[in-house]
Amino acid sequence: MISPAMHRPAESPRSSALGRFASPVLLLAAMWIIQFADAVLPGSFTGFGLRSWDAAGLAGIALGPLLHASWPHLIANSVPFLVLGCLVAVEGGRRFWAATAIIAIIGGIGTWLVNAPGTVTVGASGLVFGYFGYVVMRVFAPGRVSYRILYAVVALIVISLYGGSMLAGVFGVRAGISWQGHLFGAIGGALAAFAGRRPRASVGGRRE
Repeated sequence: MISPAMHRPAESPRSSALGRFASPVLLLAAMWIIQFADAVLPGSFTGFGLRSWDAAGLAGIALGPLLHASWPHLIANSVPFLVLGCLVAVEGGRRFWAATAIIAIIGGIGTWLVNAPGTVTVGASGLVFGYFGYVVMRVFAPGRVSYRILYAVVALIVISLYGGSMLAGVFGVRAGISWQGHLFGAIGGALAAFAGRRPRASVGGRRE
């Protein structure tokens, strides 16, 4: 008897890649749609951002990264979000959304606690810094040696492209920009790189 699984067509590398990268693309598209709606509808959506030391403002942990204060704010975040988000999504959509959730929660709670009471924080830069932290720290997470070497190469490229701006985003920010969101987002990304990972057992009980 032939198993139905034998008739299942193999997934092509191209369709697999498109499926993986769909997650960050869709999330970025949602940000643009929300920003357009904010521009044409009365009022402002930024009030739904993360409001520090306000229990009701904790909803901004989920909503804040989707909101932006202006079009230039969104445009500035879009390219690094897409580049770094796709690097995280290489490991699959499920891993991307898990990392995004961890970054949003840790980044949001840290910002909520450290920012001045009543401060409203919006924007995807916390996720951007989180993805950066994820890609860099992924080198040290358990996994096959060949994969870790590949991630080391990717991390070096990412650091050379974004390392300076990331440091400036924490230590050299101007007024009105949340270094707290950047810092705790990066911490969340670093922790997400290790979350749920265990050394893989190999033959003879050794681990790789």
